[in-house]
Amino acid sequence: MILGVVTSNAQAVIRLNVYGPRHQEGQIDGVIDTGFDGSLTLPPRMIATLSLVWRRRGRALLGDGTESIFDIYEAALDWDRELRRIAVDEADATPLVGMALMSGYELRIQVVDGGSASLERLPQKLA
Repeated sequence: MILGVVTSNAQAVIRLNVYGPRHQEGQIDGVIDTGFDGSLTLPPRMIATLSLVWRRRGRALLGDGTESIFDIYEAALDWDRELRRIAVDEADATPLVGMALMSGYELRIQVVDGGSASLERLPQKLA
């Protein structure tokens, strides 16, 4: 199970450890974003610090109707006590945790200041 907290501005946040190709480690507070269909976003500074490997370009349609082109990198992530290789979208903003990363999990959020946020792995037959 992955546990987090809801902030005073109603954001559900979980703390994650992210690793670069030579075992560089960074810790982030990622905001759960059910409107983001990718895995994780990281700002350019964190990507550089971890020396993440560039993989390809990505394209997304933003909520305001504009199109965004961004770089996609590869990282490892400690996810529910398992090391996962994931795609990381570069975004100069607060890190976001998206639906692709949460796939196979049940998300529960108490939407009050200081409320809990949790992700629990679903049984295989449901996932």
